Amino acid sequence: MFVLGIDPGLSRCGYAVLEPVARGRCRPVAIGVIRTDPGNPLPERLLEIRNEFISLMSEFQPSDVAVERIFFQNNVRTAVSVAQVLGIVVAEAAGRGANVSEYSPNQIKAAVTGDGRADKEQVQSMVKTLLGLTAAPKPADAADAAAVALCHTAHNPSAAAVRRSRLETLK
Repeated sequence: MFVLGIDPGLSRCGYAVLEPVARGRCRPVAIGVIRTDPGNPLPERLLEIRNEFISLMSEFQPSDVAVERIFFQNNVRTAVSVAQVLGIVVAEAAGRGANVSEYSPNQIKAAVTGDGRADKEQVQSMVKTLLGLTAAPKPADAADAAAVALCHTAHNPSAAAVRRSRLETLK
């Protein structure tokens, strides 16, 4: 059973595939970013993200997909493009039967660091520690996606175990 965390973005869409192993602990399976060329037209970039996301879903078949809820202050244009990416991710995940959950940036920071106002460096440091990595994932979008997945496992520790036992029963 895998949890796929997504930090939506048009130029860099972070992803992290984690396997819950025991009592809130997770094993990192894949962490990275889907990159698109800012010089390409928007429809091409969205299609590229969709295709890469579908590949991730096909390869890992996560039971849960956790996404960071959009938060924007000033740049409406950026928020709109991130919303478009988020829409693709949520629709594709739901269409494949995954449980989809959204978390606010403050929820994610609180779950990973214990402080909803933590800065990026604190989040990256805790992602490194919680996943037993030698370095924080780079770029920051990848670490953020791992934080989203960790947040999900913290908020739903028994859900993954229940689904795992249900699937084992069906085998």
